[in-house]
Amino acid sequence: MAHPSQTSTAPVVVGTDGSAGAEHAVAWAADEAMLRGRPLRIVHAVQPWGMGTAVVVGSADLMVSLEGSGRLVLEEAERLARRRHPELEVGTELVMGSPEQALQGQADTAFEIVVGSHGTGGFAGLLLGSTGLHVAGHTPGPVVIVRGEAGGPAHGEVVAGIDPSVESRGVLEYAFEAASLRKARLRAVHGWRLPARIADGVDAEQTARSLRRSIEEAIAPLRDRYPELETVVDVVRDHPVHALTVASQRADLVAVGAHDRRGLRALRLGSVSHGIVHHARCPVAIVRPGVVSHTSGDPAS
Repeated sequence: MAHPSQTSTAPVVVGTDGSAGAEHAVAWAADEAMLRGRPLRIVHAVQPWGMGTAVVVGSADLMVSLEGSGRLVLEEAERLARRRHPELEVGTELVMGSPEQALQGQADTAFEIVVGSHGTGGFAGLLLGSTGLHVAGHTPGPVVIVRGEAGGPAHGEVVAGIDPSVESRGVLEYAFEAASLRKARLRAVHGWRLPARIADGVDAEQTARSLRRSIEEAIAPLRDRYPELETVVDVVRDHPVHALTVASQRADLVAVGAHDRRGLRALRLGSVSHGIVHHARCPVAIVRPGVVSHTSGDPAS
């Protein structure tokens, strides 16, 4: 049986704290939900205790004020989403607790979770902190960090960061589907650089050819599935983070993977994924290993 997050009715979930960064995330998530034919769920967390403490605020008036402010944040975010796509199914949810708890509570039923990369310390700043990265690692579906503004000129390209030495099927499934939905080019990028102490003894051209063959083999099944897509393979002798950062300058989305912790229902971000989250010039999707279902909800073949 498919996990609830893999069904066609699983929503795109976006966290908002009312900041400018969160507004960009809401706009991107609305576009994404419309593109995928999924509902949009906008979530705001009300945290009634001090930063870094467990002291619960006891004032009922303050709680009412916090809830009221939170509902205003949600109403404004909903208006933004409906202005972009009047026909989109939009729901809102006010969650008592921390932004981390709010995201964790949405994870099992969401197709993907979207947050901004800058903000006032709530959802919008979450994914750049260690706690937020931990939450991303526990999410069954993709987590998208929206950098920059949504709705700008499209570049017509989706980038997949791929490492032939690790499981990349989930990243490739997600990236090819995202490119197909956007009618964009798919660019598979692999950056490699050897330590100086051994670089002189390695045939760089032969290494590059071997890496390219491995990547071509990895994407071949998806090229067959999406014959209409233009696909490009870039094997770049450069640090992977820099290679992907450069590629992100002409991309609408970059997809990268997280690493499976065997025996645990958790992931960790490697240095490349962590680095591109901080340096990309476009939204970044973090995708866990495995198969990402299609928009229709049918299992991937």
